[in-house]
Amino acid sequence: TSPTNLLFTLSFMIFTIGFTFRHTHLLSALLCLEGMMLSVFLLMATWSLNSNISSFILPLTVLTLSACEAGIGLALLIASARTHNTANLKNLNLLQC
Repeated sequence: TSPTNLLFTLSFMIFTIGFTFRHTHLLSALLCLEGMMLSVFLLMATWSLNSNISSFILPLTVLTLSACEAGIGLALLIASARTHNTANLKNLNLLQC
């Protein structure tokens, strides 16, 4: 493997560990998810460049889904801050209206 692929894989692992252990606040969880999606996008983009595939459809699809995930996550953050006056994940019970 190339050093760039190793770097993107390591960044994905670091963001996964951060998401696993530091998910007390909704914004930190969203940032870790966004970092994971960005490292997957960069890994797929470098893979398509190195394998002589001229198609960027799959990496662009992942980037589009990542942008949609970020928009939905920020909308949930704003909604929870307005209704519950907090964005801590331990204080939120999403099963209640």
